[in-house]
Amino acid sequence: MRVIAGSAKRIQLKTPNGMKTRPTTDRIKETLFNMLQSELCDCDFLDLFSGSGAIGIEALSRGAKEAVFIEQNDKAITCIKENLQNTGLKKNAQVYKADVFSGLRQLETKKNIFDIVFMDPPYRQELEKKVLMQLSNSVIIDTNTRIIFEASLDTDVSYIEDLGYEIEKIKKYKTNMHVFLHLCDDV
Repeated sequence: MRVIAGSAKRIQLKTPNGMKTRPTTDRIKETLFNMLQSELCDCDFLDLFSGSGAIGIEALSRGAKEAVFIEQNDKAITCIKENLQNTGLKKNAQVYKADVFSGLRQLETKKNIFDIVFMDPPYRQELEKKVLMQLSNSVIIDTNTRIIFEASLDTDVSYIEDLGYEIEKIKKYKTNMHVFLHLCDDV
């Protein structure tokens, strides 16, 4: 796994050993960032369930002003920090060792609004739904915030509008998908 483009292009990234993390493949990451490229310059990027940090690091490499990583696994935290050091992107990053829900509560005290929120939770546990429920009343997003989550193809997304979000698009791959959404104006 490597950084695809930008200031850290081609730098190899470490991943935690074992199957606790499921890194996004380079091909899917490249497709995702081709769709986001026009929004990355000087954005504040939030990477939830960060794993190796590859998504947030790609955002920084492509021009994000700051990336915040929230991850609870010790080995993954070590990987994120090593990858940030190796890519030279450490100064524009904050790494929180916490479960996503307590990490989000910590961020709410800072009242920084994120431009892009990406999450890649474990599949089939409805964690993306729980995060979206928490975010819907949060001060860290607004109607301009783009939210993307990665999920298995069989993930039910019918609840999203009931939570006050609008689906912009769903990009399907062979085994998973990215769901792009934002908070509705009338929430």
